[in-house]
Amino acid sequence: MKASDYQITGPVKLSERKTHEDFGKTKELEQELDEVSKKIADIQNAMYAHGKYAALICIQGMDTAGKDSLIREVFKNFNARGVVVHSFKTPTSLELGHDYLWRHYIALPARGKVGVFNRTHYENVLVTRVHPEYILNENIPWINEVSDIDEAFWENRFEQINNFEKHIADNGTIIFKFFLHLSKEEQKNRLLRRLNKPNKNWKFSAGDLKERALWDEYQQCYEDAINKTSKFHAPWYVIPADDKPTARLILANILLEKLSSYKDIKEPELDEKTKNNIDAYRKQLESE
Repeated sequence: MKASDYQITGPVKLSERKTHEDFGKTKELEQELDEVSKKIADIQNAMYAHGKYAALICIQGMDTAGKDSLIREVFKNFNARGVVVHSFKTPTSLELGHDYLWRHYIALPARGKVGVFNRTHYENVLVTRVHPEYILNENIPWINEVSDIDEAFWENRFEQINNFEKHIADNGTIIFKFFLHLSKEEQKNRLLRRLNKPNKNWKFSAGDLKERALWDEYQQCYEDAINKTSKFHAPWYVIPADDKPTARLILANILLEKLSSYKDIKEPELDEKTKNNIDAYRKQLESE
């Protein structure tokens, strides 16, 4: 599997992209994922020591697409000091007191670190586009009612998001944007599992069914967002998500392939004085 197989470099129709790939038995995929994850973790450690790049990994998808479990499995081998996961929920009153990008900007990873956004700044052109009444909560001066939110409003948001991502990319943040592409049938199966398994009941909300009824609207909004914001410096990857182990492995391999291409990410060398005295330092410790 290659990153280019999933990267969006031109107009895309989600209805024509597959939602299912099967690379083999689950156990074998889990073992392969563990190996790939350890290799990415090695790069992350070098990135931490190098201290010049950051990596931002954005994960979007419909409800039940497998975002939480994917983050758990792909990043389980990472050094905790070098990775930070942010799960963005409904904006708080504090967050609504700022522009919509503010809460994402202050959560960006520092140089040397990996930041994972579980749901992202794209919620502001996805959920709010399906439910434009939510925009009224932002108290934008010239938006007083839903009818004030026209197509130009959304085009402006896409431009703002593109500028935001270009700015952080130009300053050393490596950006990955993943859409976990789930079929409507598989979502139904996963929601039913939440209802049928008592230990999964807590994950279910009646609101899930209300949002599911808007499936086509969400797919159109995702398609529009991906087409308007997949850039060389901030590409989108559409990941078939009906099979969770396969989706995790595809995403991990993309991270490994792309991060490995940054040949300048390496641990800094010791200064000459320290290198020349390594034997002396070793003897000093061994003599204690």
